[in-house]
Amino acid sequence: MHADTPVTSPVLERLAEAASDGQPIDLPTIVPPDERPEPLVERVLAPFQQFMHAEASGGLVLLFNAILALVWANSPWSASYHHLWETKVTIGAPGFGLTESLHHWINDGLMAVFFFVVGLEIKREVLVGELASVRQAALPLFAAVGGMVVPALVFSALTLGTEAARGWGVPMATDIAFALGIAALLGSRVPTSLKVFLAALAIVDDIGAVLVIALFYTSSIQAMALAVAAVVMVGLIGLNRAGVRTAIPYFVLGAILWVAFLKSGVHATIAGVLLAFTIPASTRISGQQFLHESLSHITAFDAACENDPAEFRTVQRHQEPIFALEDTAQRAQSPLLRLEHKLHGVVAFGIMPIFALANAGVTLPSNIGAAIGDAAVLGIFFGLLIGKPLGITLFSWLAVRLRLADLPTGATWHQVIGVGALGGIGFTMALFIAALAFGEGAALESAKLGILAGSLVAGIVGWLLLRRGTPDAS
Repeated sequence: MHADTPVTSPVLERLAEAASDGQPIDLPTIVPPDERPEPLVERVLAPFQQFMHAEASGGLVLLFNAILALVWANSPWSASYHHLWETKVTIGAPGFGLTESLHHWINDGLMAVFFFVVGLEIKREVLVGELASVRQAALPLFAAVGGMVVPALVFSALTLGTEAARGWGVPMATDIAFALGIAALLGSRVPTSLKVFLAALAIVDDIGAVLVIALFYTSSIQAMALAVAAVVMVGLIGLNRAGVRTAIPYFVLGAILWVAFLKSGVHATIAGVLLAFTIPASTRISGQQFLHESLSHITAFDAACENDPAEFRTVQRHQEPIFALEDTAQRAQSPLLRLEHKLHGVVAFGIMPIFALANAGVTLPSNIGAAIGDAAVLGIFFGLLIGKPLGITLFSWLAVRLRLADLPTGATWHQVIGVGALGGIGFTMALFIAALAFGEGAALESAKLGILAGSLVAGIVGWLLLRRGTPDAS
């Protein structure tokens, strides 16, 4: 705080004293509680807001929509289910717009936002999270590689010589929302360190899935469109280097980047990941500078309200410190973390459930026994159920054995196997890769059946294994 900044109230004196001493500021003990009753709308919405912020809620909504899609696709109204997603939708001006099916807009458009958030999470983890150092990243990196390689090998062994063999990338994926949702439901039976390990593993798994999509599930390449994408990327990097921190310029160029990838043959969702990597991750001011400037603005507000506190909502001199405080708070925030925070709910409770509703509606065959014997079904089912936990556990053991990493604090090998089983929940990303690998038709339906069955059984097995874990001492 500046030396000439006056402090005019006991509250500010205690704030300034705590700040100068480097002590944590316990606002509830120094700020009188607001005795006004909460508005009715806030009381009504409070339970929904709590649900939205619960860690397991996104997985529950996803599960509900997957079940709804499955029931709808096998009901007397199944024709309406398929007709809905085939509806043509045009976005843009006449003659300059894009016309695609609703299903295509969801898988290529909305999922680009999903991949954008994935890219933000990857960048954050690499910069300051569990992937920020070689030692920190070693265990989830080894585990994720095992969780991708072994399922692909299991699938390839079971589909060798068949047309289904091209779907080897399907069982490599982990659905982070479902996996973390089940871990959250188990509470203290799963140590926090193990949940962090599962999240980091899933992030590395996402990196692998993005690379697989870009390298192996890409159609013919259009060089001119890729050249446009490269120019746009240079522009996005230029925005970052120039210190541009508002989202609009990035999203404008991001939309052009998405169209360029859409026309290039490389799957358009990759644009979301690349755009995320260009979003600034640093703050403009330090935490100490934020504290000092904030106290200065609060002091100015306190002084303005000293004589007429009831009028602070309408008088300009009362509002100016608030606007300045907002600007200071924004400069103390990382654009990357701000966007990740704002889009998390949109993705978890909007985009992913819509994707599940549009893609999980597999029509179950009348002869279910014969369908289960299909090579694609068996390959995906056992790839998720056996390949995932085996790969994750085996490669984790190798990392620890080679002394490249340590087990998560408080975790046992039994629990690592349980986490490996949760890694077999491939749902969202697996459905996405399956659509790229098999296109439309019977092969895709078989793949969906294998994904749903494998993810369901893997989730149950993981839950049972972790449920037997020892609760945290805390």
